[in-house]
Amino acid sequence: MHRDHTKVVTIGNCKIGGGNPVRIQSMTNTKTEDVQATVKQILELEKAGCEIIRCTVPTQEAAEALKEIKKQIHIPLVADIHFDYRMAIAAMENGADKIRINPGNIGGGDRIRAVVKTAKERHIPIRVGVNSGSLEKELIEKYKGVTAQGLAESALDKVRMIEECGYDNLVISMKSSDVNMCVSAHELLAQRTDYPLHVGITEAGTLHSGNIKSAVGLGILLYQGIGDTLRVSLTGPPVEEIRSAKTILRSLGLRQQGVEVVSCPTCGRTEIDLIGLANQVEEVAERFSVKNPSVHLKVAVMGCPVNGPGEAREADLGVAGGKGVGLLFRKGEIVKKAPEEELLSCLQEELLHWEG
Repeated sequence: MHRDHTKVVTIGNCKIGGGNPVRIQSMTNTKTEDVQATVKQILELEKAGCEIIRCTVPTQEAAEALKEIKKQIHIPLVADIHFDYRMAIAAMENGADKIRINPGNIGGGDRIRAVVKTAKERHIPIRVGVNSGSLEKELIEKYKGVTAQGLAESALDKVRMIEECGYDNLVISMKSSDVNMCVSAHELLAQRTDYPLHVGITEAGTLHSGNIKSAVGLGILLYQGIGDTLRVSLTGPPVEEIRSAKTILRSLGLRQQGVEVVSCPTCGRTEIDLIGLANQVEEVAERFSVKNPSVHLKVAVMGCPVNGPGEAREADLGVAGGKGVGLLFRKGEIVKKAPEEELLSCLQEELLHWEG
């Protein structure tokens, strides 16, 4: 099932599925009860490009905090529920735009029906989430281990629990830290349902390993048209998840907004601190993208003034460094020569002409 043909689900002021843009999601790591800290983090994530935010709701105090948090943020708020069905109901009563539950671990049918009743009354979507780490014993025995088939079957079983309560305003997520398993499970599920899918590689790891695993797994799925929302799960500041997600989507042509930075890998001809310059340009690009989200530019950072402009001809703007002097170019055409230490400021000045 390609994302163009999944059901449309509305989460607050955001629509997913049915060909809507793939939405970027993250999760706060503050105590939800600490409204000030949680709002501060969400606003930082919004600024970076987060479009849906999830907060854990383990206590009544956390559920009640959602009401005040909602007043101060601008993106849909998802409540993450573990085990206690009462927290799901309380979260919805306090303004959650969506809840994430595993129907298999919140109790019996009466508790599931109670949660669905509140969701139905308030038209709140439910994200049905299953995880390879908590796969049912019966499915492990059936498939002789934790497998993609078992994960997909578990997800569909949980969906049926909600459907039997007369509700189908659903999103499905299946998480595994095993990239191959995660990809295979989503491929199986996409063939068997038209609900929108939230994709991610859970417990992916630190910024280095987590980004690589997420880029591989999410890249395979998104390229196939699978995935309506995504989260890059990293052991690090949540804002890094947003930067990574934007880069993955931009690399696949699923996002065009902001500045894309390309840079050469350096070689023996490099005579400037290209790595330092490229990192500085990325910081400038990030600030520009936040201020001008509707502008799409490709900026190149090249280490060779002889070949650099030609090799990066497809870039809208670029800089190429040489020994003591560098070049500023547009679409491969040299427009200015400047000392190496002035290249960054020249590029920043040029970007002013592109501001919306």
